[in-house]
Amino acid sequence: MRKLLMLFVLTAFSCTELQQVVNQLPQGTTGVGNAEIAQALRDALNQGIDKQVNKLAIKDGFFKNELVRILLPDELKRVDKTLRDVGLGSLADEGLKILNRAAEDAVGEATPIFVDVIKEITFADAKQILLGNDNAATQYLQQSTSTKLYNKFQPIISSSFKRVGADQIWNNLITKYNSLPLTNDVNPNLTEYVTEEALDGVYTMIAVEEKEIRTKVSSRTTDLLRKVFALQD
Repeated sequence: MRKLLMLFVLTAFSCTELQQVVNQLPQGTTGVGNAEIAQALRDALNQGIDKQVNKLAIKDGFFKNELVRILLPDELKRVDKTLRDVGLGSLADEGLKILNRAAEDAVGEATPIFVDVIKEITFADAKQILLGNDNAATQYLQQSTSTKLYNKFQPIISSSFKRVGADQIWNNLITKYNSLPLTNDVNPNLTEYVTEEALDGVYTMIAVEEKEIRTKVSSRTTDLLRKVFALQD
């Protein structure tokens, strides 16, 4: 059996690739192969997308989630506070809802990009991710998808703002604020700001699910997840 396995490996890989595979093989008698590790990482990331990211794409997915709710830039929070102090809290909330609704509109476009990247996780990537920190898989996904997601999110958020006239309202507000003395200029491009915040929110929620899977056996919903993630316990 061992000879048959070796023959298969030799015919499937070049010398360099063969050495890489050998180096990646789990040590000891864990009974867990590289293919299982890679698939478990794919499953864990897909679980994070299904359980956490898709919730961001529905109404109030951002606005009512304290972990990712998009607020005004720090320099403009005094504007929000002033509105609330004079009894215009509902107006302030509407302004914030516009920002969060735009992010919710965009997040629905994330899943296909994530799926394509997750399919490409290699054995070497998987082993490194498995033995990494609590958000190693999320970091891998962020490095592989952030540019594509930004380019996908930005026009959707821009369109959402234009549909309700928010882009002009907020740009006028920020431009006016920047003209005041003794203030530090903020980015008047609200579309760019919300796009970046939306990306942060997506990766935040994936990290939440990844940590759950790494630290709570009850969150490992399949035999494969339980088998593979036991290696890093």
